[in-house]
Amino acid sequence: MEASLTRSSYEQELKGYHLLASKACAVTVIVLVLLGMVLDYAVYPNEMMRFGLVRAGTSLAVLAALALLYTSYGQRHVHAVTFIWLTFPQLMIAWMIHVTEGESSLFYAGIILTIFAVGTLFPVGYKYTLGFGLLTLLMFYLACALRPQGIVDHSQFLFHGTIILFAVLGSTVYTYFNERDRRQLFALKDELAQKNGELEQTNRSLADIKGQMLQQEKMAALGTLSAGLLHEVNNPVNFCLMAIELASEDPAAKASATLAECLADAKQGMQRVQYIVSDLKTFAYRKSGADYDNVQFLFERALDAAVRLVGHELKGVEVRRSLPGDTMARGDEAAIIGVLINLLSNAALALRRSGTPEPVITVSATADGERLRVAVEDNGPGIAPENIGRVFEPFFTTSEVGQGLGLGLSICYSVVQRHGGLLSVESVPNVFTRFSFDLPRAAGGER
Repeated sequence: MEASLTRSSYEQELKGYHLLASKACAVTVIVLVLLGMVLDYAVYPNEMMRFGLVRAGTSLAVLAALALLYTSYGQRHVHAVTFIWLTFPQLMIAWMIHVTEGESSLFYAGIILTIFAVGTLFPVGYKYTLGFGLLTLLMFYLACALRPQGIVDHSQFLFHGTIILFAVLGSTVYTYFNERDRRQLFALKDELAQKNGELEQTNRSLADIKGQMLQQEKMAALGTLSAGLLHEVNNPVNFCLMAIELASEDPAAKASATLAECLADAKQGMQRVQYIVSDLKTFAYRKSGADYDNVQFLFERALDAAVRLVGHELKGVEVRRSLPGDTMARGDEAAIIGVLINLLSNAALALRRSGTPEPVITVSATADGERLRVAVEDNGPGIAPENIGRVFEPFFTTSEVGQGLGLGLSICYSVVQRHGGLLSVESVPNVFTRFSFDLPRAAGGER
């Protein structure tokens, strides 16, 4: 199939080259035919009028064929049209040979000139050139043999005929090697284009791998940090919670509503610290694809974690939810939390930059057979049409320098892809932006 496509591409390119060559050759032939009147004046001054009219008629016929090459019919049949109009000057020269000295006429040089023109200006193929040359040789023979006295000087006929044959063979050999070199050149161009395509694909893969490695390094660092936080923070937090519990049981605390409320707020704050550290640990310790194929997690819990982790970015933004009763899914919970963090923080940033009066982010999920369809939508400024096709490209970003590497959505796309889904985007400027993806549902979920 690939060889067939390459051959088809070559034939298409060659056809365009032949069309251009035919047009150039036609213009050249018209000029040479008209300039031949100088030779008529020098050799056959008595035939100037008659030869001039024939030359003008031949030029008009070639000009008509040239006009035909600009039509769709002429472009489809460029070889046939060219072959036909090339016979016009040969017929003209053969007629001039016939009405002058026959085999001794100096016009045989014009025949040779046309043969070489076919081989150099219009090198369509050695078989084509050989066929045209043999037809020309036949015309020369008929021009001499059909004269009233026939061929008078056989040695002269043999000499000129041999010269014409040499021209035919020389032009054919030239065309053969020209055609072979052109095929080799096209093969090299095609190979170079393929290598460039492979190199471009390799560069894209390297960029993606670089992004993944950078993300993995960030996750590893975050995992180390969160593990240390969990150990170092949990102990004092537990002490604080224990102290708060004891203080809450104190009669003075029970007697004072203000004190009791303060202790309750302090307890809630300590519990929030515990949740954040726990979320960081879950988010940072990722599993490989082979490990999480059969691992189940509650999407709603992953969303809670993501909202908590980007809580500072969501200040002033209303987050609405529309979730089914069963959000149990299969996959890497930490990776999905990462996807949600990216989508939520991007939406919050867009809303904040645009100054949307009532910023809202809506996270919805619907059960669809064995897939859980998720959408994150905001009512912000939207994405410009010229950028929407590039949002998943590695290192593409519209943020200012130092405010992002443009890897977030590219990595999110890969994460969703690893879960057998597809991350897509829809946007209407100044109306909404919606990112949608799907996850495999846990076995036994509602259908």
